Amino acid sequence: MQQANTILGLLAQTSIHAGTGSNTGVIDLPIQREGHNGWPCVFGSAMKGALRTRAETQYGKDNNSVICVFGPTTQNASDHAGAIMVSDARLLLLPIRSLTSQFKWVTCPDALKRFKRDAERFGMKALQESIPAVTGDNAVVPQQTKDGALFLEEYRFDANMQNLDGLIKSLANLMQRDDAETALQQQLVIVSNDMFAHLCQHATPVNAHIAIDSDTKTVRNGALWYEETLPPETLLYVGLSATKARAQNAEMPAESILGAVTGLFTQQPWLQVGGNETVGMGWCAVKALGGK
Repeated sequence: MQQANTILGLLAQTSIHAGTGSNTGVIDLPIQREGHNGWPCVFGSAMKGALRTRAETQYGKDNNSVICVFGPTTQNASDHAGAIMVSDARLLLLPIRSLTSQFKWVTCPDALKRFKRDAERFGMKALQESIPAVTGDNAVVPQQTKDGALFLEEYRFDANMQNLDGLIKSLANLMQRDDAETALQQQLVIVSNDMFAHLCQHATPVNAHIAIDSDTKTVRNGALWYEETLPPETLLYVGLSATKARAQNAEMPAESILGAVTGLFTQQPWLQVGGNETVGMGWCAVKALGGK
């Protein structure tokens, strides 16, 4: 089966809440996470829904191209399947507060290796540079950053400079901002896999929410909940695979199907993901890998 593939980089510009529903723990509304490692993610079903909503907004719900790409509505779901396959949005860079700078983009060797494997699966060579090994309380930073103590949240690391120019260039290809390479030279940090997992669990923002009684202008009884989010500047990536249209009498090859999705972001490279759209959450800047 002929396929056309690409990877979209999603750079959060506002907080993202792709939730899992209610929870019995301290956090009432947690974010979606991978089951085996606890890293934040956005499930593929949520990503496909966000892409379809963007396409319907731009072209209309009854547009034939939208139906060919994403499939018919629920009432006619048995007619044919959609022609676009959307992966989970996986975490690559997590912004973490730092005493030594504004913030740091933090990642780990396993996250980088997984991105490399994912790119290879989609037939793309996204990361050819060697990935440094990091253990314990050590951290790897670019050569432009100073050696010495590095503080992330309340944790101290021993920062070691290495040449990360190639790695930074590859990561910048996923970021829809002109100064991506310059910013990464100052703010990229690679920590150990275990420390990254710990930061993913305990360094994401948790916000308290209340509901106001419109008559008394006071808090309603029991109307207090805590909501977890991914912070702005988080970098995720999502893989897209397209096949030819499955609808009868539809002449759309795989390249046209993929182009119909990536073309959504040619003029307006933004996508809303997750909930709380009416309060400005979930907006990401979108860039196809390599700028295509």
